[in-house]
Amino acid sequence: MNKILDDNTKEQHNLIKHKTIYYGGNLSMLERPKISIVGSRKPTNYTKDMTYKLASELSKRGICIVSGGAMGVDAIAHNGAGASNSIAVLPCGVDIKYPSINRNLLDSIGKNGLLLSQFDIGFKATPWSFVLRNEIVVALGDILIVTEAQLESGSMRSVEYAKKMGKKIFVLPHRIGESCGTNKLLGDGDAMPIYDIEDFASRYGTRVQNSNQPKDDFFYFIQENPTFDEAIAKFGVKIYELELQGELAIKDGRVKFV
Repeated sequence: MNKILDDNTKEQHNLIKHKTIYYGGNLSMLERPKISIVGSRKPTNYTKDMTYKLASELSKRGICIVSGGAMGVDAIAHNGAGASNSIAVLPCGVDIKYPSINRNLLDSIGKNGLLLSQFDIGFKATPWSFVLRNEIVVALGDILIVTEAQLESGSMRSVEYAKKMGKKIFVLPHRIGESCGTNKLLGDGDAMPIYDIEDFASRYGTRVQNSNQPKDDFFYFIQENPTFDEAIAKFGVKIYELELQGELAIKDGRVKFV
C-alpha cells in the first residue's frame, strides 16, 4: 500500500512534479474530474447536511471528492462521496490513520479510493504539516468548495492557495454571524454561492474522458435532459422501473434524476 509515485506519474500532475508523494489505493483516480471540499471541524447541522448532500450529488455525476480526511467537513464530504469516489490527502504518513476517529473511513479510502501524502512513512502530523497538506488538497481539485469556515482557520488558508492557483471558489450561504469566513468571501466577491445543490452538481456532471475509466452511459444520457420518448426508445422498461423506485422523475415530458 505504501508506495512512491514514480517520475512518469509526477510528470502527468503538476502539483506533485517536484515532490515525492506516497500513496495507497487507486492512482487512476487522479485522472478523474475532481473537486476539493474543505471546512470546519465543528460544522453546524445545516453544514453537515448540505456538505453530505453536495458530495453525494457530485459523486453521482462522476466527480471525485478531494479532502483532508479530518474530522468535521472533511469526513462528511468523504462519506457523502463514498470511499471509492474519495481522495484523502493526509498530514502524516499514509501508514498512519489520523485522526484515529476516522480510521475506518481512511482504511476504506485506502482500499477503494486513494490516500496521498508528501510525508515519509511513519511521519506523525504536526501543525505545519496540516498547512502543507491543504496546498495539495486545493491543487488537486478543479475548483474549491468551502462549506463553513471562520475568519482565522485552516480552511481560509486553503482559500489563499486557491486564489494563488487561480481556482474558482464556491461557498454555502450562511446566516449573519455564522461561518464568518465564507460570508466575508461572498462580501468581498472572492467566492460564489451555491444556492441549489442539484443544479450546481449538474454543471460538473461531464463524461469521464479517460478511456480506462468506467462510463455509465445511462447516467450521462439522463444528464442530457432527454425527452420521455427518447429515454424509452433507448432504455425501454428500465425508465419505468427506475421511476417506480423513485430514482427518476418525468416532468414536462422530460426525464431527470430525483
